[in-house]
Amino acid sequence: MIKATINDVAKLAGVSIKTVSRVMNNEISVRQTTREKVQVAVAELSYQPNLAARNLAGTKSFSIAYVYDNPNAYYVIDMQEGILSACKKQGYELLIHPCNSKADNITEEIVNMVKQSRIAGLVLTPPFSEMPEFVKRITDLDVKVVRIMSGDVAPDNLSPCIMINDHAAALSITQHLIDLGHKNIGFIAGGAEHKSSIERLQGYKQALSNNQMMVNENLIIEGEYSFESGVHGAKQLMAEDIKPTAIFSCNDEIAAGALFAARLMGIAIPEQLSIAGFENSPFSRQTWPKLTTAHQPNRKIAEDAASLLIGQTRNQSNKNIMTQYTPELVIRDSTGQL
Repeated sequence: MIKATINDVAKLAGVSIKTVSRVMNNEISVRQTTREKVQVAVAELSYQPNLAARNLAGTKSFSIAYVYDNPNAYYVIDMQEGILSACKKQGYELLIHPCNSKADNITEEIVNMVKQSRIAGLVLTPPFSEMPEFVKRITDLDVKVVRIMSGDVAPDNLSPCIMINDHAAALSITQHLIDLGHKNIGFIAGGAEHKSSIERLQGYKQALSNNQMMVNENLIIEGEYSFESGVHGAKQLMAEDIKPTAIFSCNDEIAAGALFAARLMGIAIPEQLSIAGFENSPFSRQTWPKLTTAHQPNRKIAEDAASLLIGQTRNQSNKNIMTQYTPELVIRDSTGQL
């Protein structure tokens, strides 16, 4: 079967090639009746634009990139699928670029990637989204950026932001544990370089303060966003003189590790120890019992970020846009009455 070309679409719709191009690029200046004629022709011919050729043929790029450094595979997959969904709807290509944010030459690496691949914009997640000097270097290249960040207010005007209110969600989880009668509540943190770890810790402390409960620093364990960190953190907490009756883990992977460690120590969940996670990732549903957590809709967040970014590349949205999500408490069987 011969593949339809843009010339075929233009001929069938009775319009110019330029008009077909404008419709395929979702430009708002095209009349609705004309747009519909082109869309009918596209559907009838099963036309698929050659995005690589389109990038090379003109001055405008139709590719965006997702740059990340994150050990959580479930998080990364959700982000990729959400961004890709927006790209498919808008006729854009997606370049996925995993890298080491701590590398000495990381900024130059990304700058070279942007130039060589003719990227129109970047979706950034932590820790890159929380590195203002890095973000400014990218935007100085006249490349659009949308950042996904922890917090309730954008920290600057460098780019549009999707903010995640980790503080409020962590407060809600901790309050749930307090409402169940728990007074000694452990906390296993994620990586200190992520603002989400700080925000979730502050939410935990705020809930304790709201209930006139003292913060026991011995029950706060430094960690990373990993299963192993949950295992080590839970063992460390249960070795304390004052043992926790509940543990709030900074994400579901940590919580799954904590639950695994509790099983090895012969501790019944939730009869002797309640455990809560964060994000509502598949980890939270693969454990037994299933984890109480906070639902963070990462695919939707990613799709919103990509849609916002594509709008930026078309100069269709304001630079100072900020959207906020607050993860919602999901109560399951890993937490119980003391």
